Amino acid sequence: QAQLVESGGGLVQAGGSLRLSCAASGYTFSSLTMGWFRQAPGKEREFVAAISRSGASTYYTDSVKGRFTISRDNAKNTSYLQMNSLKPEDTAIYYCAAGTSGFIPSPRAPYNYWGQGTQVTVSS
Repeated sequence: QAQLVESGGGLVQAGGSLRLSCAASGYTFSSLTMGWFRQAPGKEREFVAAISRSGASTYYTDSVKGRFTISRDNAKNTSYLQMNSLKPEDTAIYYCAAGTSGFIPSPRAPYNYWGQGTQVTVSS
């Protein structure tokens, strides 16, 4: 029912910044727990960050803490991932995800909707 569309990916140099957006439709946005995942070439998809329905709670994987910030604007039906101090190892396809149940944002949570992905490439 929910459709997610990512945007904002691109090519940046190490140390640079990028802001990803995830526009959601087809579902009451404020009822969705939102998350971001990424998948690098030859690696499994990994959890990056998540945010609760109200935005009160966030969770980050250790490798991005202090550099990435997840946020949401329920009035715009959009989730964001602000990525600063980017490293080459951040290069991956980034996916927006959403869950329709009110779970605590975490890696092992029932995300049941996914976007198509947007490529982020960080050069050194």
